[in-house]
Amino acid sequence: MTKLQNAYASLRGLALGDAFGERFFGERGHAWNRIRMRYLPEAPWIWTDDTAMALSVYRVLRDHGHINQEDLALFFAAEHRLEPGRGYGRGAHEVLSAISACRGWRQAAAQLFGGEGSCGNGAAMRVAPIGAYFYEDLQQVVRQARLSAEITHAHPDGIAGAVAVALAAALVLRGRSQQNLLEEVLKETPEGATRQGLEKALLLPADTSLSEVVDTLGNGANVLSSDTVPYTLWCAAHYGQDFQEALWKTVEGLGDRDTTCAIVGGILGAARPLPEDWWACCEPIPFRAHSA
Repeated sequence: MTKLQNAYASLRGLALGDAFGERFFGERGHAWNRIRMRYLPEAPWIWTDDTAMALSVYRVLRDHGHINQEDLALFFAAEHRLEPGRGYGRGAHEVLSAISACRGWRQAAAQLFGGEGSCGNGAAMRVAPIGAYFYEDLQQVVRQARLSAEITHAHPDGIAGAVAVALAAALVLRGRSQQNLLEEVLKETPEGATRQGLEKALLLPADTSLSEVVDTLGNGANVLSSDTVPYTLWCAAHYGQDFQEALWKTVEGLGDRDTTCAIVGGILGAARPLPEDWWACCEPIPFRAHSA
């Protein structure tokens, strides 16, 4: 496939994971029983802000062949104006509203959370298509992921999460085994809480119970890069040979389940076939994302 086709395949996997995971929110016991029984939710499966922002990432890659930050910021803001009810977090609402009001994204992102910037999982949730697009050049994966994250995430750990997920998507497409995936991601992930979580993930073998994995790494419940990215990369590393099983295992951890499943779906989307019966349940990707 071409680079753009790889990015689009990753986008499809991300959208499917996002929409699948979103259908399992609700009362904890009820969701757990449906997951344990492998009971597919009723269609339609509607995706969230994770996919809405990933659409913009794909469009910029399509139009420029790299991350043009000014255009990506405008695309993010346009998607937000079009459908603000997709589930955006408070920080994203603030930054994207500022961009729509013609205030600069750099200042808006830097002012979040008392001037620390966001260390949330929002940059990681949308970034997998970048890894699929630049998979042949890991240094470009790191650079372009960083550029995409900076628009909304000025905190270094929010950026680190995007770098780690993009690397994972690239490495899976390059055929890296589950044994090597986390090790290779760690080589390029910046220091901080997300990297520390990945170091813990590396020590958890494949037969670790999912409850222990969640206790050790988190499950996105805090909506931070550090409690989301290590969990999703562990799931992708150990269950990534089968797209469906990877998503079932990921959602079994509950937490921020649309985002965790979006990340895993995006990492695997360009390298693994998507289940057609699942895709038929998913809200279509809008025409504005399609390549010309």
